[in-house]
Amino acid sequence: MMRLFRLALAALLTAIGTPAFAQKLDATPRTVVMTAFPPEWDALIHSVDAPVEHKFNGLTFVTGSMAGKPVLLMQSGVSMVNAAMNTQIILDRFTVRRIVFSGIAGGVDPSLSIGDVIVPENWGQYLEVSFARKTPTGWIPPEPVDADAPDHWNMMFPRGVRVGNANEPWRRHYLLAADPALLDLARKVAVGVTLRRCVGNEVPAGTTAQGCLSHMPKVVIGGTGVSAGVYADNAEFRDYLFTAWKARVLDMESGAVTQVAYANGVPVIVFRSLSDLAGGDAGANQMNTFMTLAAANSAEVVRRFVAALPD
Repeated sequence: MMRLFRLALAALLTAIGTPAFAQKLDATPRTVVMTAFPPEWDALIHSVDAPVEHKFNGLTFVTGSMAGKPVLLMQSGVSMVNAAMNTQIILDRFTVRRIVFSGIAGGVDPSLSIGDVIVPENWGQYLEVSFARKTPTGWIPPEPVDADAPDHWNMMFPRGVRVGNANEPWRRHYLLAADPALLDLARKVAVGVTLRRCVGNEVPAGTTAQGCLSHMPKVVIGGTGVSAGVYADNAEFRDYLFTAWKARVLDMESGAVTQVAYANGVPVIVFRSLSDLAGGDAGANQMNTFMTLAAANSAEVVRRFVAALPD
């Protein structure tokens, strides 16, 4: 019996020493301000007061305060697996009250323009699909299609993601919601925000200048965002996402972050500013031209939002 006890104790001590049982690096309850890659991080890092760096897995995580509120600023890394992996890391290593994502995106809804900041109510993963078999009578998917599934695009039939949490059993989701209370706060904050329309110094309205938009960007709350590990720049597929998914914006991380937040029961909200139109641009894709502007506009709304959060 004593031998069995010692073996069990040794196994437990070994397990506690593994990353899954790693001690938290910081006990202060914080709002995670998440970005995907350097331009988005650069737009926010100077807003973190009394920064303290934490490094692991080759990434830097910065704790401090923003507008007097305890925050953790991080980069998720680009694309879905990186975003999911690093979201779970911070939930395991820090004390997280909520996740607020700030970044750039491609516009899908024709009513939106470059520079606009959109805050979707829910997020879907448009490449969680079955590839159908082509037959003389049409596409035949390998499994039944749910009645509430978005329409297919050629051989790609949406199948949703199966996930649950402590309060809800696993089931198939086509969309996962942002936190309603955080969305309500975003609606209030959006009223008083003025966005930038120029990459560099602002010029008078109506003036045409290189690196400036001809319109004043706006903040839009609501609708659906979609994500996948795809840099999308295709007008036909953009039309499909708008029609079938009712998508307003697309990116490469938010759907994954929202799924991990849901599975862990953590409130989440995503702010995305359009750097391009995902293939709907009249000419070439404009992400490289307006990436810095879009990152700055999203960051400005997020700073206002964090300042308005309850203590």
